[in-house]
Parts: sequence; structure tokens; C-alpha cells
Amino acid sequence: MSRENTNKNRTAGINLKGVFVFLGIIAVVLTFYIAYISSLSERKLFSLSLVALFAGLLFESFRITDKWKNVVYKFIGVYCLSFISFYPYRGELNYNLDNHIEMWPYSFLGIFLFFSVFFNKDKVTAKLTEGITLLLSISFLYWLFDLNVFSHENLFSYALILISVGFCAFSLILALTDLELTRVKRLWLSIWSTVVIFSISIDNGYQVFKNGDLESSKYISDNLLIGIQYFLLGVSSMYIMRNFLLLMAFLPSKNGNYRSDLRDNINDHINRFSEEQVSMISSLLCVLYACTCFYANYKYDILPRNTMIWLVIFSFPLWLGLFELLKNRSKAALLQKAK
Repeated sequence: MSRENTNKNRTAGINLKGVFVFLGIIAVVLTFYIAYISSLSERKLFSLSLVALFAGLLFESFRITDKWKNVVYKFIGVYCLSFISFYPYRGELNYNLDNHIEMWPYSFLGIFLFFSVFFNKDKVTAKLTEGITLLLSISFLYWLFDLNVFSHENLFSYALILISVGFCAFSLILALTDLELTRVKRLWLSIWSTVVIFSISIDNGYQVFKNGDLESSKYISDNLLIGIQYFLLGVSSMYIMRNFLLLMAFLPSKNGNYRSDLRDNINDHINRFSEEQVSMISSLLCVLYACTCFYANYKYDILPRNTMIWLVIFSFPLWLGLFELLKNRSKAALLQKAK
């Protein structure tokens, strides 16, 4: 029986490998054909901006994946699957190959992003802490201030400012005290963090695509800044989609059990928020670092607000880790001298 099973497995493996080889050959042939058609047209197959965007997405995929081979296999599979974008649209009477070629890179990015989130659901659902929520709250206040929301005199602006300041104060109190992080507190802080990330991400995507392509500017410095923005958008894209799905899960689905789905979503929010208390020093460093960066950027207009916000969010944990490392080394040196 064992020999028969082994032969069956080998046969199945050979057949599966043959399918991948066949699909790979078709994909290569189609790629050369598409490249040839694009060379005859004035339209570009893809822009450098899309390359920078995908580079950020690919970088983050490698960072959160234990085995780099999984990313390579996913890339090959998605690449073959992306050719479905050449299938005629519903109601498309006159097939326009140029339009399908133009949509092909976006289809590839969309499918790759979907599978990246699907297969890395737990890793993309980043663990939240009091410090991260405080950092997000300060970033959101700066975002509103830069958008001049504080200068608008209407009911919506007043409500938005009141909610934002309230959650920021709530996050600051929890970060500076040892108050217990109950399930209710963790639920509301997680929902608030999700709303902040999604709101800032929408503005970030709009601002990045509004800048145009990398080829739109003659200056290297401008192209470098645009490229960094596209790269950061690619890095954050998986988290944007995951937070979007966490928000959409609160809406009822047609064929689902809303009460059960809502319970699962609430548990996801609660479980992703850590019960561990952050130190007061870390919280004060967070406030000092974020406020200094945002004030300098608002006064001297160093970077676009969306770029500065994401740089602060991504860079502060690195600076905090360096601070903790230096502090631990100093303690170890003092203990060694005491001995």
C-alpha cells in the first residue's frame, strides 16, 4: 500500500508540476506579446511609480513572511492569474486590447495585495499597544490641524474635533497611568486606531496619486520624494486593506449570521490590543518625538503631511528600540562597575 501511495503522490506531483510549467510558458509568451503590442502603441506598459509601489508591497511581504520561497511562489501564481484581466468585460462589444493592457498591472497589484493579506492575516493584524494608539491619536490631530479642520465653524468639524481630542486624551491618560486595560477599553481603542489608520491611509493614497508619476518631474529630488511616497504606500497597503476589512466586518452581510460575525469581529479587535502597560518614559518620548516632528513640518513645510505622518509612525518604534538598547547597556555598565 505504501508503494502505491508513493507512486500516486509522485504522479500527482508530476502532473501538478506540469500544470505550473504549462501555465508559466503561456504567461511568458503572453508577456512578450503584450510587450510587443505596447511597443507599437504610445501607452506605457507600466510606470516607475507602480514599480516603487510594488517594491514597497514586495518588501513588506518578504519582511512578514518566514519563508521567502512562499513569496516567490505567490508572485508566480498571481502573475499567471493576473492575465484574467484580458478577459472581455461584461457588455464589452468592441474588445479594446490597449485598455486591458493598461489595466493589467493594476490587476496584478490588486490580486497580489489580496493574497498577501489573506495568507498573512494574523501578521498583518498588527498588535496594538497604548503607545501605538497614543502615537496614532497625535498623528490624527496633526492631520486634522493641517487640513484646517480646526478653523471650520460647523457641526461636523466640532464633533470630529471633540471625538479626536477625547480619544487622544483617553490614550494619553492610559499611557501615563497604570489603569487596567479592560475588554471594553481595548475594544474602543482598537476601533479608534482602525479608524485613524484607515482615514490617514485614504488621504495618503489620494495625495500620492495626485503627485503623478515619477517621470512627471525633471528634478531628481522631486522624483526621489515621489518614489518614497509610493514605496511607503506599498509598504502600508496590506495594513490599509486589513483595517478596511476590520471596519467592514461591522456591517451585516447578506448570507452571514450577523450576530456571530459581529462577535468574532469584536474578539478580533480585543485580542489584537495588548494588555501590557507601556512605561511612562516611553509615552513621554512618544509625545515629544511626534509633536516635535509635526510642529517642525507644519512650520517649515519639510515634507507633505501624509509622508511625515507615516515616517513618524514607522520611525518612532525604531528610535524607541535604540533608546531601550542604550538604556539597558548603561544599566549593565553600572552594574559591572558596582561589582
